[in-house]
Parts: sequence; structure tokens; C-alpha cells
Amino acid sequence: MYIYRLILPSILVMTTKSNNSRKKGFLIALALIIVIGIGAAWYFFTKTFTDTATEKAVFTVNALSFIKEFETDITTSNKKYAEQIITVNGRIAAIENADTTVNIKMSANTTGSYAIFAFQAKDMGKVKQLKEGDSVSVKGSCSGGSYSDILQVHFINFKRCVIN
Repeated sequence: MYIYRLILPSILVMTTKSNNSRKKGFLIALALIIVIGIGAAWYFFTKTFTDTATEKAVFTVNALSFIKEFETDITTSNKKYAEQIITVNGRIAAIENADTTVNIKMSANTTGSYAIFAFQAKDMGKVKQLKEGDSVSVKGSCSGGSYSDILQVHFINFKRCVIN
């Protein structure tokens, strides 16, 4: 019994020290994860894109044939055009004014399918001067196309657009 009284306190001291070092390691790992998370968030929230006007277009297409290509094979077209800078030449079918933005649509008259272009803030003055029926050349980043089961049309979205 005397041996247990000598050994038990030393075992308790060893257990307490290892628990403290585990807690310290856990806190250091937690702090590191938080710092890395904040760094990643900062990177994504402050990421800026180059001005589309200075980018070189990978493709230059006619609006009607471009829309037809998506109607024919949307999967292949998305692989080919998604996230590419594209110049689209065509006639404005509709201009949609929102609170702070203006969108231009070019559409295929027979099917109703369309390409829609969202413009950068610095080009709003030029876009607001355009009218339906005007021929225009637009350069933007293609977000890809989709098919709407409700509307039964294909649509192709563009972002960060400029008048060419």
C-alpha cells in the first residue's frame, strides 16, 4: 500500500502535463486553421479581374450561329466556350434595365433562344445609348449556356462585358 502512495501522485502529475501539452497543441492547430481561413477569405473577397476591354478574345462569333451551336449540342458548346473571352457580333433584340445594370439580349427569332450580356459599370454610358435593333459587337466572359424546361429555350450568359 505504501508503494501506491508514492507512485500514484507521480502518475497524476504525468497525466496533467500530457493533458496540458495536448491542449496547447490543439490551441496552436486551431489558431493556424483560423489564420489560414482568414487568409483564404481575404484572397477570394479581394480578387479582381482584368478589364475585359484589354483582354484578347479567344473566339469571334456571329450571335445567331453561336446560339444555334448551343441549341445543337449544349454540352460540347459549354466545354468549348465556358470561361472564355468571346466577341459576339449581332443585333440587339432587347435591352433590360435594372437598378444599377443594363443587360443586352441577342436572340434567335425562330426559337427564342438568346445570349444575354451583363456590362461592367464603366460601360453603362455606352450601353444606355443603344437601342433595340442596333447592330453591336460585344466582348465578354462566357459563363456558359443552359436550357430552361419552363421557357423551352436555350440561354447563354456573359459577364464583365464591354462594347467592342
